[in-house]
Amino acid sequence: MSDDKPTPAATGVIGRRWLFPSALLHELDPDAGRSGRSGRPRRTARDWVVDFTCFLLAVGLGVAAADTLSHDAHTPHALAVVDQLLGALACGAVWLRRRWPLGLAIAMLPVGLVSNTSGGAGIVVLFTLAVHRPFRYVACIGGVSLALFPLLFWLRPDPDLPYAGAVAFTELLTLTVIGWGMFVRSKRQLMLSLRDRARRAETEAQLRAEQAQRLAREAIAREMHDVLAHRLTLLSVHAGALEFRPDAPQEEIARAAGVIRESAHEALQDLREIIGVLRAGESDDAGRPQPTLAALDALVTECREAGMKVTLANRVTDPAAVPASVGRTAYRIAQEALTNARKHAPGTEVAVSVTGAPGDGLVVDVRNPAPEGEVPSVPGSGQGLIGLTERATLAGGRLEHGAEAGGGFRVRAWLPWG
Repeated sequence: MSDDKPTPAATGVIGRRWLFPSALLHELDPDAGRSGRSGRPRRTARDWVVDFTCFLLAVGLGVAAADTLSHDAHTPHALAVVDQLLGALACGAVWLRRRWPLGLAIAMLPVGLVSNTSGGAGIVVLFTLAVHRPFRYVACIGGVSLALFPLLFWLRPDPDLPYAGAVAFTELLTLTVIGWGMFVRSKRQLMLSLRDRARRAETEAQLRAEQAQRLAREAIAREMHDVLAHRLTLLSVHAGALEFRPDAPQEEIARAAGVIRESAHEALQDLREIIGVLRAGESDDAGRPQPTLAALDALVTECREAGMKVTLANRVTDPAAVPASVGRTAYRIAQEALTNARKHAPGTEVAVSVTGAPGDGLVVDVRNPAPEGEVPSVPGSGQGLIGLTERATLAGGRLEHGAEAGGGFRVRAWLPWG
C-alpha cells in the first residue's frame, strides 16, 4: 500500500535507530532521520562505526600493498609515488561510498589498473555497490573487474605469488565480497518486504473492521425498518380512523386506542433493543428472541385485529423445523409485504402463502388486489422492497415483486432450506 504511516514494528525499529543502517531506516520511514539541507538520510551510530571500520580496512590493505611495492625493484619510483597517491585518494573516497556507490565503483576500475594500494578501497566500494544497488549493476562492474584482473597481474606481477595464484586469489576474494554484499542486501529487502506485508495486513484488517461496521449498521437499519414500519403503520391506520370517524362506537374507539397503545409499546420496546445493540455492541440474538416462521400466525392475528383482511395458508407442517435464519427472513418478508399492503392497498384482502420442505426450499408468497379508489402516495415507497431483496440475497435466496395484470401487487420469495 502507499500509506507512509509507520507500522508498530517499524516504530520500534526507529526507536532504536542507532542500531540500524540509515538507508534501511529511510526505507522504513522516509521522513525520519533526514539531514536538513540535502534531504539524505543522516548517518546513524552504526553507520559511523561501519564507515570507520571500512576506512581502516582500506588503509590497512593499502599500507600492506605500499610496503610490498617498496620492495619491488621492477616498479619505477615515479610509478610507486603515483600508486600511493591514488591509493590515499581512494581510501579517502571510501567516506563517499554511501552517496555515490555506482559512480565510485566505476571510477575505481581504471584506478585499480594503476594503483595496487587502492585494492582495499576497491573491495570496500564493490561491497557497497552490492549492498545498495540492484544485481544488474553489480554484475556489470564485478564482471569488468574480474576480466581486468588477469591484465592487471600481467602488467604488474605480484612479487610473492605466481601469476595464476594471484589471479585466482583476487577473483575468489572479489566473488566473496560480492556474495557477502548481496546477502546483506537480501536481508534488508526481506525486512522491507515484511514491513510491507505488515502494512498491508494492518490496512486489510482496518478495511475488514470498517466493512464489518458498515454491514452491522446496514443490518440494524434493515431491522429498524422492518420492525418499526410495521408498528408505525398500525399506529397511522388507527389514528387516521379515529380522526375521520369521531362518531364511531365506543367499542371501536376503545379497540383502536388499545391497538395504538399496544403498537406504541411494542415499537418502543423494539427501538430500545436496537439502541441497546448500538450502545453495548451486542449481537442480534441479544434481548428478546427474534421472530421466526412460527410467529407468522401471531403476525397475521395482529393484522386482523388492526382491521386488515388477511388469509394465511401455511403449508409447512412443522414451522419449528425451519432454520432460525431462514424463518426469520421469511417472517420479515411477510411482515414488510403486509405493511406495504396496508399502506398502498387499504381495505383489500391480502393472501399470504407459505410452502416448502427440506431440500426444496421455502416459498413465501403475498398478494393483494388493486385498492378501490385512489390511495395517496406514501413517502419513501420502495425502500422496504429494496431491503427485502437484499435480505433474501444474503440468505442465499431470491425475491421477486411487481404489479399483476389485474392491478394488484405480488411479493414472492424463495429461501434455501437444506
